[in-house]
Amino acid sequence: MNLDKQKNFLIRFAFWVIILALVYVCVKYALPFFAPFVFAFVAAFLLNWPIRWIERKLRVPRVFPALVITTLFFLAAGALITLLGFRLFSSAKQIIGALPTFYANTLLPMLQELFAGLEVTLSALDPSAVAVLEDISQDVLSSLGSLVSNISISAISAVSSLAASVPGTFLNLVITIIVTFFMTIDYPRITEFLLRQFPKGGRRVISEIREYVCGTLIKCILSYALILSITFTEISIGLTLLRVPSALLIALCIAIFDILPVLGTGGIMIPWAIISLLTGDFFRGIGLLVLYLIITVIRNIIEPKIVGHQVGLHPVVTLASMLAGLQLLGVIGLFGFPITLSLLKNLNDRGIIHIFK
Repeated sequence: MNLDKQKNFLIRFAFWVIILALVYVCVKYALPFFAPFVFAFVAAFLLNWPIRWIERKLRVPRVFPALVITTLFFLAAGALITLLGFRLFSSAKQIIGALPTFYANTLLPMLQELFAGLEVTLSALDPSAVAVLEDISQDVLSSLGSLVSNISISAISAVSSLAASVPGTFLNLVITIIVTFFMTIDYPRITEFLLRQFPKGGRRVISEIREYVCGTLIKCILSYALILSITFTEISIGLTLLRVPSALLIALCIAIFDILPVLGTGGIMIPWAIISLLTGDFFRGIGLLVLYLIITVIRNIIEPKIVGHQVGLHPVVTLASMLAGLQLLGVIGLFGFPITLSLLKNLNDRGIIHIFK
C-alpha cells in the first residue's frame, strides 16, 4: 500500500515537473517568436468589450467598430510611445553629454581634495599608510574616468544597436498591427474555434481560468497602482521636507521608476544621496538615505499583504512566488507567478483540479 502511494506521488510529481518545465521553456524561448500574435490576441481581448458595446448600441456589423477602435488604440499607443521615447532620448542625451564636464569640473576636484585631506590625516597617524592611500586614490580616479568614458561609448553602441534593430522591429510592428486588426474583427470566431478543440470538461476549466485570470489581473493592476500611489506620497513628502525643488515631479518620476524590478527607487535615490554626500550636502544626502530606507521597509511590508490579499495568497507565498518568478522569467514571472499560483489555488478550492490538500 505504501509502495503504491509512493509510486502515485512520484508520478504526480514528475507530471507537474514536466508541465512546469514545458511552461518555462515556452515562455522563455518560444514566446519571443510568437510575441506579435500573443500581443495581438491580448489586444483583441482587451478591445473586445468596447467593440461589442458599440456593435450592440449602434446595431452595426462588428467589422466597423473593430476597425475604428483598433485604429484609435494604435494611434493613442503610438503617440504615447513616441512622446515618451523623445523625452527619454532627449533627457539621456543631456545627461550623457553633461557627464564628462561634471566629472572633470566637479567630481574629480572634489575627490582629489578628499584624498588629499585623508593623506594629511594619515601622515600624522601612520605615514606608511599614505602610500597605500595614494594607490587606492589613483585606482579610484582611474576607474571613475574609465567609467565615464565607457558610459559614452556604451551609449553610442546602444544607439547603433537600436538603429540596426529598426528593420526587424518595424517588420514585427507591421505584423502585429495587421494581426491585431484581423483578431479584433474575428475575435468571437477565434475564441469559439479554440474552445471547440477541448472536450466539455476542458471548456469548463478554460472558462473558469479566463474569468478568474481576468479578475485577478485587474486586482493586481489596482494593487500595484495603490502601491505606486503610496510610494509617490512618501517620496513627495520626504523631498518636500528636504526642500528639493520640483518635489512632486521628481517624486512622480521616481515612483514610476520604482515599477522596475531590482532597480526600484534605489536606482535613483542611492546615487543621488552619494553625490549629495560627496559634494558636501550632508543634510540632503543623509535625508535621502533615510527616506529610501523608510520607503523600502514600508514597501516590503505592504506589497506582499496588498498583492496577496487581492490574489488570495498568503503574503509569504506571494513574496516567494514573486522572487522566484523574477529570477526565472524576469518581469513576466514577477507578475505571472503569483497570478498562476492564485489560479491553481482557486481551481483547487472549487474541486476542478486536485493539487493541494
